[in-house]
Amino acid sequence: MLFAPNGAVPSAEAAAAARELPPFEDHAAQEKRHTTCYMCACRCGIEVTVEDNQVRFIRGNPDHPINKGVLCAKGNAGIMKQMSPAKLRNPLMRKPGTERGDGEFVEVSWDEALEYLTERLREIRATDPKKLAFFTGRDQMQALTGLWAQQFGTINWAAHGGFCSVNMAAAGLYSIGQSFWEFGDPDWDRAKYFMLWGVAEDHASNPIKIGIEKLKRRGAKFVAINPVRTGYQAVADEWVPIRPGTDGMLALAMCHVLLSRDLVDWDYLGRYTNAPFLVVNTPGAVGDGLIARDDEGQPLVYDAASETFANGMTPGVQAALFGDYTLPDGRRARTVMSLIAEKYLDPRYAPEKAAEVCGLSAETIERLALEMAHVAFKESIEIECEWTDWAGRKHDRFIGRPVAMHAMRGISAHSNGFQTCRALHLLQVFLGTIDVPGGHRAKAPFPRHTPPPIKPARDTAPNTPLSAPPLGFPTSPEDLVVDDQGRPLRIDKAYSWEAPLANHGLMHMVITNAVNGDPYPIDTLILFMANMAWNSTMNTNSVQDMLRAKDDEGHYKLPFLVVVDAFHSETVNFADLVLPDTTYLERHDAISMLDRPISEPDSPCDSVRVPVLEPDRNVRPWQEVMVDLAGRLGFPAFVDEQGQPKYEGYTDFITRWEKAPGIGFLAGWRGENGDQHMRGAPNPNQWDRYKENGGFFQYHLPEHMRFYRFANRDYLEWAKEVGFNPSSKPIVMELYSEVLQKFRLAGQGLYDGPLPPESVDRERLAHYFDPLPQYYVPLEEQRVDAKRYPFHAINQRPMHMYHSWDSQNAWLRQITSQNYLFMNRARGERLGIEDKSWVWVESHNGRIRAQIKLMEGCQEDTVWTWNAIGKQSGAWGLSPDAPESKRGFLMNHLISELLPAADDERRLTNSDPVTGQAAWYDLQVSITPAEPEEAGSSWPHFDTVKPLPGAPTPPDQLRYQTHEAVPLRRSFLDIIKRR
Repeated sequence: MLFAPNGAVPSAEAAAAARELPPFEDHAAQEKRHTTCYMCACRCGIEVTVEDNQVRFIRGNPDHPINKGVLCAKGNAGIMKQMSPAKLRNPLMRKPGTERGDGEFVEVSWDEALEYLTERLREIRATDPKKLAFFTGRDQMQALTGLWAQQFGTINWAAHGGFCSVNMAAAGLYSIGQSFWEFGDPDWDRAKYFMLWGVAEDHASNPIKIGIEKLKRRGAKFVAINPVRTGYQAVADEWVPIRPGTDGMLALAMCHVLLSRDLVDWDYLGRYTNAPFLVVNTPGAVGDGLIARDDEGQPLVYDAASETFANGMTPGVQAALFGDYTLPDGRRARTVMSLIAEKYLDPRYAPEKAAEVCGLSAETIERLALEMAHVAFKESIEIECEWTDWAGRKHDRFIGRPVAMHAMRGISAHSNGFQTCRALHLLQVFLGTIDVPGGHRAKAPFPRHTPPPIKPARDTAPNTPLSAPPLGFPTSPEDLVVDDQGRPLRIDKAYSWEAPLANHGLMHMVITNAVNGDPYPIDTLILFMANMAWNSTMNTNSVQDMLRAKDDEGHYKLPFLVVVDAFHSETVNFADLVLPDTTYLERHDAISMLDRPISEPDSPCDSVRVPVLEPDRNVRPWQEVMVDLAGRLGFPAFVDEQGQPKYEGYTDFITRWEKAPGIGFLAGWRGENGDQHMRGAPNPNQWDRYKENGGFFQYHLPEHMRFYRFANRDYLEWAKEVGFNPSSKPIVMELYSEVLQKFRLAGQGLYDGPLPPESVDRERLAHYFDPLPQYYVPLEEQRVDAKRYPFHAINQRPMHMYHSWDSQNAWLRQITSQNYLFMNRARGERLGIEDKSWVWVESHNGRIRAQIKLMEGCQEDTVWTWNAIGKQSGAWGLSPDAPESKRGFLMNHLISELLPAADDERRLTNSDPVTGQAAWYDLQVSITPAEPEEAGSSWPHFDTVKPLPGAPTPPDQLRYQTHEAVPLRRSFLDIIKRR
């Protein structure tokens, strides 16, 4: 019986209305499950409400350390990712007799697909393992895919970092032992001054939003350095509209200001960096510029107390920061700090000079530097806490310089990005802000020694795993992956003289090199989550032609292409074999501390994904397939002594595999009883413990181990114990890179070891491998006519979309289904270009047609667009006439993977000469109005992609509901009387 609020029996009218209520959803039939989001790379924790194997609702997990319950539009729209008509449904083989790229497929069983692939891979592995190339996109499981490649025996493996942010990662790991993005975070809780460099709003979306809110609530100043004012930049206290590719000059001009005003943390430099180390000064002689060392190989310093040379790693030495000395062997030497001061006090790094390069005022540059110095040294903070440094010295507090920075792809996606990132780290070190309260703090498993002591594998042999990982950190020319004649051994030419420190490989060069047989042809290319026929490649139209290219005998120059994806991307159309992956809501994943975990500065963390839905298609997680293939192929780490598969599947592998005794993919709930953390024997119930804890593990560092971890004895010893670092030695920040100097000496012919055989490589090494951070004009910009192509053209991703994954998403498409080319309003009006008019955009490599949008928040020499909105007609489950293919466009068509040709020179990759980072943002273009009859659609046009077998027809209306809508018809009296 119903009762009114006062306890009285309701009227007959109200009782009748209650009886007429339609049935609402049954919450008892719903279940809340926790997993990790995959709508971008933040890896936020989510709670998914499921009913009848359908997603009812997705919200943030309030207990999760990353997002603390916050969820963005992408995360909420995971429902529409799951409902996408573009989901692959069955394994596919290219139909016999059809041409690659025609999109003609036949469905096959998993047994057929895996048997065929196994036999092909078995033949490659038994003859020449490097004839397999395996490259992955933003897969978040590179520890597993790298292990698989190592066990196969191919050196031709890498992930997407080579065309995303390897400059940033490599610069940090060769300088300070960590870097930005997944390597470290600003101290959001204590920073008083925050400078954001080149970060688009899709990067670290929820964590940065949470952090910026903290900053602004506390009254900290937020400065955004970016050619474009969108997203985070729009809420900054000050926007600095820098000219693209000049961030390094700005950072070094700030260093000039700090040095000239004596606003440098000298104690920090002297104690924690190689600033006091002595550098051999013998110009023109072998060994010039190397660190002077004693008989044990330890760096020498000049001890001002004893007035003698001493081992720079000896506690108590009063190492001189400045000086020019004669070494015991008669050679001259200068301190690193002397070289730094001489270089950056030179007028060429003065604010007035930088202003000309960066498009800013000298007054702005100087003011920003002085503002940071004021906060660092006049508003420093202290945390009372006893801690011990690596030398045994006791301290009663942590000193904090509350200036924090963050940077990302906007600075790294240039051919000068490696040195730019090093310049930012130099600026941070000058201010003493690395891993201190209020500064930029490392996230486990970082910091690591500079660089980490892992060398890339070089030699391959049939049926033999590599002796080292495919990727590593060269420290000298001897570590390059080249043959005895100096020719590249990897298909992407990573770790060759052309890109010596290519720590993430050169994914953007794989197809071009393989088709050209340069340095050799391959047999099979496996692409996982990499849309290399569209938005993940440069020179898109030409790359599609390369995938179709045949030799004189009619055979494809790239014989066999395997595409692994969950969705019908443009690249699927070119596959010979398609293996359909699950969605992130249908599979297990380990987001591991052996890879790039979700750690926070105070707490090492990792997480998992667990299936919250059962697949409704004939699909398998790629992780499961890799473990299956490893067992079929007899990889030593995956089979027992009888050659039988050792693991029952991916979850069993993650549970039982150990990198070293007690160290596995997941750090939580280890030990047979699950009562050990970070290190312990495998626990058969480990996955259950993660599920019970909301899908994540968090280990809280004690307070005395949270700062100065590069020199914190207790932290260093603990980091060795749990396997982060191989030793507990201090991590010395390298402002001067001896590694770079060795390569520069090789270019100068002054290195006692391997030398590059070609003059173009010698010149590049001599010019770009400066051991101190330098600024130089980006390589493509050096080779194009700036008068003909006066605009810098860049692209970035919107906050509500990530890569190309979500421009298929029904909800997110309602926000953006067409991209524009944005231009500074005043510049456009001076050129007579009207808002929303159509224009031709031309580079040295090609031309496109796009619609212009004028805006104030754009640097006047820059045009930009949202990346990956444009789609090939018919791909991604979109209707052939979707606006993404009719009015959207790709800037990729304008960008070449090769630099413009120069006389008497082999074609060079359009990449950073140090790391091989793809130089997406070096593009320069011209803008001219289109004719009236050309307006209304983008160009170039591509053939419509054919639907796959069994694919559903793209719906005309995109709507989702798990229950039939409940129409409520209630009287006004009922509404006001009933609660």
